Amino acid sequence: MRYALAFVLVLTGVLPSITAVAAESRDMALAGFHDLQGRGAYQPVIHEHKGRWIAYIGLHSGAAANPLTGQREDNGTLLVDVTDPAKPQALHHIPGPPGGEAQMARICKGSELPGAARDRVYLLRSYGHSAHEVWDVTLPGKPLRVSVVVDGLRGTHKNWWECDTGIAYLVSGVPGWRTWRMTQVYDLSDPAKPRHIRDFGLPGQEPGAGGAVPTGLHGAISTGSRGNRVYFGHGTSSGGILQIVDREVLLKGEKTPTRDNLLAPQRGRFDLDPNYGAHTAFPLPGMTVRGADGRSTQRDFVAVVNEALSEGCGGTQQKVWMIDVTDEAKPVVASTWAFDPKPGNFCARPGRIGAHASQESFSDIYYRRILFIAHFNAGVRALDIRDPYKPREIAYYVPEGRGRAVTTNNVEVDDRGYIYIVDRHGLGMHILRLAGEARRVANFR
Repeated sequence: MRYALAFVLVLTGVLPSITAVAAESRDMALAGFHDLQGRGAYQPVIHEHKGRWIAYIGLHSGAAANPLTGQREDNGTLLVDVTDPAKPQALHHIPGPPGGEAQMARICKGSELPGAARDRVYLLRSYGHSAHEVWDVTLPGKPLRVSVVVDGLRGTHKNWWECDTGIAYLVSGVPGWRTWRMTQVYDLSDPAKPRHIRDFGLPGQEPGAGGAVPTGLHGAISTGSRGNRVYFGHGTSSGGILQIVDREVLLKGEKTPTRDNLLAPQRGRFDLDPNYGAHTAFPLPGMTVRGADGRSTQRDFVAVVNEALSEGCGGTQQKVWMIDVTDEAKPVVASTWAFDPKPGNFCARPGRIGAHASQESFSDIYYRRILFIAHFNAGVRALDIRDPYKPREIAYYVPEGRGRAVTTNNVEVDDRGYIYIVDRHGLGMHILRLAGEARRVANFR
């Protein structure tokens, strides 16, 4: 369905104007927009503190003028007040290194972290490809750097931070390792005093190993001490690996990076077809499914999303895999879902074609029911996954390109139910809400 939407463009809260925007959507409507100062964006994370909702947006490489300071600044992390989604306001930009970028952002409150000041809010971010930092963002208009967790790296990417324990899984490129993306595990329960726990990766990536080097890590998602599992996604658009790791053994086991010590925490591994990657590995344990006999049982799944790297429809189209990990030692594919680019002629449109990432929030509003997939030139697609054997698309939103290729890069949701998508090449942040059937699937009242 194609239609014209009229909405207010709030350019950093300074230059409001009304623009008619052509967009494509079904059961997903625009609630607000921010241009993000024209910066290319990667990861949005949205958190509430004392009734105020802030979006922390990790940015891709580049630089742009910051209307808040009047200065041209290397891309880093942009803080945007989204308390009123119709009127988002940029509050502060924390610059990145020369050349720009601080792709990843994670947030924890001091009231959750075991060793932190109770009234504080902390931002964990990558600093280019060389370091990881923690900032105090309690006053989002005046962030203060708390610590440099680690520097001297040669790669960073999709971090994860357990707020209830402070354990962080940092994607790093440690000199001496044979890959530019593996895991450094840190205790950040007191963000001012980072404590290194161990380095971790796939056998063959460790210093001194021989033979072929396994594909690099993309990111990890932990279920914390309660779930006691960490799910690692390795690879981008090829050589994908889902690795299931016992969290307690990872944290307490032998830490010298030998082959045996790297394998000790592993409880399962699934190697995707060589033509597919594993950008995001989103755990979905305890899903209720109905068997052939009509009885309901609970099974554990992981949604693995590949990342498309190329334009056009000539190659392998990256997609979504629902992998049954109930028997961790023998994961099996329950189903796959791939966007059909033929309706709408997406093959002829500029920009990457295929999947990139799912949301990573465990918000009860959508968890185990709706999975949002950032799909580059096809915008964001919403999948009903209540039957993990038959995922189906129930909603979508494709922003208007305004003369440029749409590159919807990542998607996240907040605990109010708003959906946030950001563009890789500077088309801003769209704040969306569900409507129609999709809203009913989410059990909105």
